[in-house]
Amino acid sequence: MNVRHLIPPAVTAGTAALGLLALTACSSSADASDGREDGKLKVVASFYPMQFLAERIGGDRVTVSTLTKPGVEPHDLELKPRQAAQLEKAGYILYLKGVQPAVDSAIEKTPVKHKTDAAELTGTELPATEPHQEEDGHGHAEGDGHDHSAEGGAPAGDDHGHDHGKGGGDPHVWLDPVKYAEIAAGVGTALGKADPDNAAVYQKNADTLVAELKALDASFEQGLKNTTTRTFITTHSAFGHLAGRYGLIQEGIAGIDPEAEPSPARIKELRKVATADKVTTVFFETLASDRTAKTLAGDAGLRTDVLDPLEGITDKSKGRDYFAVMNANLTALKTALGAK
Repeated sequence: MNVRHLIPPAVTAGTAALGLLALTACSSSADASDGREDGKLKVVASFYPMQFLAERIGGDRVTVSTLTKPGVEPHDLELKPRQAAQLEKAGYILYLKGVQPAVDSAIEKTPVKHKTDAAELTGTELPATEPHQEEDGHGHAEGDGHDHSAEGGAPAGDDHGHDHGKGGGDPHVWLDPVKYAEIAAGVGTALGKADPDNAAVYQKNADTLVAELKALDASFEQGLKNTTTRTFITTHSAFGHLAGRYGLIQEGIAGIDPEAEPSPARIKELRKVATADKVTTVFFETLASDRTAKTLAGDAGLRTDVLDPLEGITDKSKGRDYFAVMNANLTALKTALGAK
């Protein structure tokens, strides 16, 4: 007897459909485990500066997700199980070691073959510059990014696990267009290794981005060439690389933690610096409170303005991408420093 004649046509069709569904599911699963989605390389970026690079260099050949959502302070990020799973499914991971300790730890444990630590693509050491001498003879290294007060204040390292102090690295390298360009070039090469079929596209996109960053560097160089003062005060000492690149002096209110309370000695010191160096403005950032900046500015008769460390893009950002915010930063610095 032919058994097939005893099976209703609807059952046969349903069985075939189920088989096709199972085959499709297996195919999708294999695609996901291969670090791809809809034929595109799945890229996971740790926070905005890495996300921007991945999107610009990857273009339409990648799908990019970020572990740090807009408006979230990246230093404080603690990964949830969903985000850990997100890392596991990636075909390429781009992060910057030293900014987010929890992310660094998770990525190191992730068995994804292709991952790049942007810090390895450029130097994170702050540039050595001539000390800034005050009346009391206390030296301030330009752009060294920590509390200079002899009486105490923010330490060189912080509770987020990254070190901006003397002899240590500063991970905020994306604020220096030259260093960011070095990272962009390296990411273009790394993406090509993760996805060889599209290596030429990634290289072309990286070359275009590097050229744009060189133009941005030229704008900063020219715009900050002649100024009334070279000193700026900021709540978050994230601008050591930028200051070093363009010969500026960064004075952090309370060191590397934008939410930290400065010591009375530090406030007194900053008032002296503001008077001696003709400082006009105290800068604060978009992802932290402006209370300390406004208090210091009010006591010293100074203005306040935003200097964005670009750790995330929010509705408060002066621009919707890296270049727009960096140009807004340049405008703010030119005004504060009295650019001629």
